[in-house]
Amino acid sequence: MRRSFKFLLRPTSKQAASLAACLEDHRQLYNAALEHRRTAYSKAGVSVRYGDQSADLKHIRADDAGGQGRWSFSSQQATLRRLDKAFAAFFLRVKAGRTPGFPRFKGRGWFDTVEWPKDGDGCRWDSQPEHLAATFVRLQGIGHVRVHQHRPVQGRVKTISIKREGTRWYVILSCDGVPAESLPAAGAAVGLDMGVASLVTTSDGEPLANPRHLAASAGRLATAQRALAVLGQQVGDAPVSVLDQ
Repeated sequence: MRRSFKFLLRPTSKQAASLAACLEDHRQLYNAALEHRRTAYSKAGVSVRYGDQSADLKHIRADDAGGQGRWSFSSQQATLRRLDKAFAAFFLRVKAGRTPGFPRFKGRGWFDTVEWPKDGDGCRWDSQPEHLAATFVRLQGIGHVRVHQHRPVQGRVKTISIKREGTRWYVILSCDGVPAESLPAAGAAVGLDMGVASLVTTSDGEPLANPRHLAASAGRLATAQRALAVLGQQVGDAPVSVLDQ
């Protein structure tokens, strides 16, 4: 089976700046490829495919050696495939008669992941520089980045991704051939009865209480409603219920 393993990265300040630059260049590549498709269709009625844009990558890299040319060719192809999948999903929704949702440009807060499709192609998991015994991931254009590996990795590493979450960076490994872990047989069975007073009552007679999230949040909701009403009066607008947001 396939399974993902996520670990915190410990980059140096220089590596963190390079990770941010890598993410930004891939975001710009995604947006440029989207603009290319939109313009080609609106101006000439031409549908641009992934193969066309992948073939253009070598020219883009040659013209921008200090920018796009720094990064892995395969990771840039993965970003173009990401856009291609967005278009494929768009056309499926059109065909099914659902709200299409045309692919959108990615702002800085909406593009947080770069993927390397193959371990060893522009990246290397558990690549250890000489005289260092810790775990590292090597990324083209960034170097050997230290990994806080808190558990063993199982199976064969298939793809490697980096992801930014707030101020932290993570590496995500997608692995094939991970053994399935079955829970030991307990030799017992239980019945569940859904209710109102109790969320669930088991066949052993044990009730599980209803969490009643709305009741627990009523006080905070009333405070927010009053604050919103005061704000509406200050700006001369009618108050808007937070339940409508």
